Amino acid sequence: MNGSESSSTGHTPTARRRTDPTRTRRRGAAPTTRRTATRAGQYTALLAYLAFLAFPFLWLLSTAFKPPRELGSLHPTWIPEAPTLENFRQAFAEQPLWAAAGNSLLAATVSAFLAIALATPMAYVLARFRTRLARAATGWVVISQAFPLVLVIIPLFLILKGLHLVDSRTGLILVYVVWSLPFALWMLTGYVRAVPVELEEAAAVDGAGRLRTLLSVTAPLLAPGIVATALFAFLTAWNEFFFALVLLKSRGKQTLPVVLTHFLGTEGVADLGPLAAAALLATLPSLLLFAVIQRRITDGMLAGAVKN
Repeated sequence: MNGSESSSTGHTPTARRRTDPTRTRRRGAAPTTRRTATRAGQYTALLAYLAFLAFPFLWLLSTAFKPPRELGSLHPTWIPEAPTLENFRQAFAEQPLWAAAGNSLLAATVSAFLAIALATPMAYVLARFRTRLARAATGWVVISQAFPLVLVIIPLFLILKGLHLVDSRTGLILVYVVWSLPFALWMLTGYVRAVPVELEEAAAVDGAGRLRTLLSVTAPLLAPGIVATALFAFLTAWNEFFFALVLLKSRGKQTLPVVLTHFLGTEGVADLGPLAAAALLATLPSLLLFAVIQRRITDGMLAGAVKN
């Protein structure tokens, strides 16, 4: 009797300690469901953000191929009902787009090259020799980015006028170099700091000089960051409008963003079709550059974000 009672009482706690498979599955399903809902919300937010960014370009693309009848319609559509290339023909006939694109390409390419050539050794010095002067220079670089364009345009115009560089492509390139140099210097300093100094010390132990170390060890590791910085400097100059508007007066020297304003009529009414076609052509170089070297940009940005 007592044995049976003890036996029954002895098996009861064991039975109670047994795990219910259904309850375990329920407990495991709750975090999984929560993670799935969180992931779905993140993807939804990302798609909404991408749609927000893509909307202006898609609308510009649609407008560039619409005939005048559809452009004046009270019920606009996404897809043109009768797509046409007349807007592109009219845009090239009305304005010197090829010459303006050449001016923009020249100014953007040369200014980006000069900015990188000047910023790379300066960034190396600021990153490797952390003196008070280097910290002061870094602070000045950051502060200079807060200056509005209107604050500097008048003294800049007077300086260029004294140097006989107003209405000159050379003057505009120099302005772009000076304007993009602080940002390029700030970016490249982060990339240089991401390169372990132990690699340079190891090369020095092996007998390599300073110049050979920079060319053989540091420069290849900085290549992604240099490409990313050069691209940002190029796009800054390619899309810049205010300096080009003030400094360039000759029609044959004006850049593409300034020429786009000529599609506005005397009363401020835009010739929408040709304007959209010209703006679409002005946007394509940026998109092509990002598509070709997007991996380099990603690697460069990640390298600049990592600190030694």
